[in-house]
Amino acid sequence: MSLLRIGDQAPDFKVKGLLRGQVGDYSLNSCKGKWLVLFFYPADFTFICPTEVTGFSKAVKDFGAEDALVWGVSVDSIASHKSWSEELGGLDCPLLSDESKSLSSAYGVLDDKAGVALRGTFIVNPAGVICYQVVSHVNVGRSVEETLRVLKALRTERLCPSDWKPGEATGDVALKY
Repeated sequence: MSLLRIGDQAPDFKVKGLLRGQVGDYSLNSCKGKWLVLFFYPADFTFICPTEVTGFSKAVKDFGAEDALVWGVSVDSIASHKSWSEELGGLDCPLLSDESKSLSSAYGVLDDKAGVALRGTFIVNPAGVICYQVVSHVNVGRSVEETLRVLKALRTERLCPSDWKPGEATGDVALKY
């Protein structure tokens, strides 16, 4: 399998997911026309993952204001997601079940040795093209705020310097994916 690159078409998928206690079907195709933040995490019931998952859940409205969906993915079952989301007090973003590990593998974030996904974050534009990706060690949680900042920067379709925030100056029009 080749490494995904910025500008590549995001791999399509169709998996089951859980949102507010309801099981549903989730696919890349179903979110065409919207931005998608797809974040992979190692496993339910772990130390760092609840901080990220609840962080993304709390920010769902902020991402929605940017016309973006936020979906979490792990190799856990729907039953595990249900139990864990109840323990966390409910979530406003769906947790997708990748028990077959095919989704994690397609996005290049499967740790074959551990059998779980690394911490991978992908921002996919409305045309289904990967515009941002970052993969980190499982020991380090990611910043939800930074992911939202990057999404806002991408949506400007302009050059945005380090630590850019909405309302600040941008450069000339950049490449559009």
